[in-house]
Amino acid sequence: MFEVFQSEKSGKYYFNLKAGNGQVILSSQGYADMSGAKNGVESVMKNCADDSKFERKTAANGKFHFTLKAGNGQIIGTSQMYASEAGMENGIDSVKKNAPGAELKEREA
Repeated sequence: MFEVFQSEKSGKYYFNLKAGNGQVILSSQGYADMSGAKNGVESVMKNCADDSKFERKTAANGKFHFTLKAGNGQIIGTSQMYASEAGMENGIDSVKKNAPGAELKEREA
């Protein structure tokens, strides 16, 4: 499920992609309005099937994470940190599996 919400602090809109167990597997940047966040969700759905759009990274602390990029190279979403490379790959697989048919819910701030 995609959850779209407005941050009380910044006033910006964000989305999270959640797995079936409720765990957040992908988070967005801040958008100026709700329609921008919804366009971001559509971009995730469109781009997540292409493995080349996932950029795998290793943080300075040795943990693993990934970003999903649109066709223009802009980052659409960022993962959490994973202790292992295998965990990160499972996260990518989860995005590929969960994003295409995910429902969209708006959460009140």
